[in-house]
Amino acid sequence: MLREVAVLSVVGLLSVLFYTYVLEPLRLQRKASLPPGPPGHWLFGNALPGAYAYRYYANMVNEYGPVVTFRYGRRTVCVVGRYQAAVDILIKHSAETMDRPRAVAAHEILSGSMRVVLTGEGDRIKRMRRALHAFLQPKVAETYKPMQLENAKTYVLDCLRAPGEHMEHARTYAASVVISMTYGKTTPTKYADPEVETINRCLRRLGAALRPGAHLMDTYPILRYIPHLTSQLRKYHKEEISFFRSQIDEVKSQMERDEAHSCFTAHILREQKGLQLSDDEVAYLAGAMFGAGSDTTASSLSIVAMAAALFPEAQAKVQAQLDQVVGRDKAPTFDDEADLPEVTAFFLEASRWRPVAAGGFAHRATKDVIWKNYVIPAGTEIVGHHLAIARDPEVYPNPEMFNPQRWLNADGRLRDDLKFFTFGFGRRVCVGQHVADNSLFINTALTLWAFNITEDPSHPIDPDAFTDEALIFPQPFSVHFVPRIDGLVELLKEGTD
Repeated sequence: MLREVAVLSVVGLLSVLFYTYVLEPLRLQRKASLPPGPPGHWLFGNALPGAYAYRYYANMVNEYGPVVTFRYGRRTVCVVGRYQAAVDILIKHSAETMDRPRAVAAHEILSGSMRVVLTGEGDRIKRMRRALHAFLQPKVAETYKPMQLENAKTYVLDCLRAPGEHMEHARTYAASVVISMTYGKTTPTKYADPEVETINRCLRRLGAALRPGAHLMDTYPILRYIPHLTSQLRKYHKEEISFFRSQIDEVKSQMERDEAHSCFTAHILREQKGLQLSDDEVAYLAGAMFGAGSDTTASSLSIVAMAAALFPEAQAKVQAQLDQVVGRDKAPTFDDEADLPEVTAFFLEASRWRPVAAGGFAHRATKDVIWKNYVIPAGTEIVGHHLAIARDPEVYPNPEMFNPQRWLNADGRLRDDLKFFTFGFGRRVCVGQHVADNSLFINTALTLWAFNITEDPSHPIDPDAFTDEALIFPQPFSVHFVPRIDGLVELLKEGTD
C-alpha cells in the first residue's frame, strides 16, 4: 500500500512539473502571436547560445527581423534589436516592462535577491531607486565635477608616464571617482588596492553568472535545490556580503567619530529609517553603485582611446575644435562643454560603436504588449539588445562606420533628434547617467587635447576583440600617446591641490 502511494505521489509530482514547465509555456506561446524566431525542439525549445551570446543574438536580429522570439524551456524571450521597436515596446510600454525576470543564479543566490540592477518590480526597487536618485540626480551630479576633473587630469598624466598601462589607468580613474562618491575615500585609489580588487572580483563573478546559458537553473529553477549546483555561488555570496558590510561598518565608524566625508553611504545611513532599507540592502546598494559606475566608465574610456587610434580623422576634428575653443595654453574644463560639441559627439559615437552593455539586461512584461500584429504575452522576457540596436541602418546609416558627425546637425551643434539607449530603457534607465556622461566628457576632452593617440604598427588593434561578459571590455591593446601640448605636465598641474 505504501509503495503504491509513493509511486502515485512521484507520478503526481512529475505530472505537475511537466504541466508547469512544458505544457503551460507551450500553451501560452501558441495562444500568443509572437514575433518570429529560429525553430527549436518541441519540448525544450531553442538551444542556449554558447560563447559571445550577444553577437549571436545580433545576428539573429539581422536574420529574423526587429524582434526575435526564443523559447528556453518554459521561458519565452523576445530580443528587441532595432531602434523603433525598442521605443514602441520598452519606452511606450515602460510601465508594463519595468519588471525583471528571475535570475536564479546571479540574483537570487549570488546576490541574495538584493542587487538593484536585477531587482524586479515592487516595493524594494522603488526604495532602492529613490535612494540612488537622491544622490545621483543632475543637480547633485554637478557637485562631483571638480573631483572628476582632478582624477581625469591624473588619468592623462598616468597615460603620459606609462602608456602601456592605459587600460589600468582607465580602471584607476573609474575606481577613484566611484569609491570616493560611494564610501568617501579621499586618499589616492589604485586599481590594485585590496578593496578595489575585491569589488572587481565580485563583478567578474556577476558577469559570468549573467552570461546567457551559464547556469541551467535559470531555465529550470527547480535545479537551485540541488546543493552541488549552487554551493560555489552561495560561497561567493557570503564573501561579497561580508565585504559590503565591512565597507558600511567603516563609514559608520567614521560617522561616530565625526570624521566621515560626504558620500553616498553616509547619506543613506542618515536617511536609512526614512528610506526603509535594511542593513544588507544598504550594503548591496552601495556595492552595486560602485560596480555599475566603475565597470562601465573604465570600459568606455578604453573604447574612446581605441576609436581615436583607429579613426585619426575623427580624432583630428575634435582636436581642431579644442584648439579653436580652448587653445593650447590651458587645459579644457567643464566650463567649455557647451562650446565643444565635437567632444560630446565623439564619446556618444564610441558608446554606440562598441556599447559596453552589448547584450542588454532583460525586462519582464507584466501585461500583454501589443506590437504591430504581434502579442508579447505577460511573463515574457524582453531584452533591449544594445549591439543590435546600434547596428540599425535606418537610424544609424553605415552603422559599422565610426562617424561622430552623425550626432551633429548642419550647424555643428548636437542633434536633439538622435539618441542611443546607452543607459537602458524606460523606467529602468540607469540613474547614474549624468555622472557617467560627465566622466566621459572631461576625459575625452582632456585626452584628445593632450595627445595624438595612434595605433602601434607592431601590434595592430582588433576592434572586435572584447570580453564575453554582461559588461564587455576591450581585450588589451597597444596605442601610442603622443603629446601635442608644450608644457603638458605643468598645465595639468595648474590649480591642482
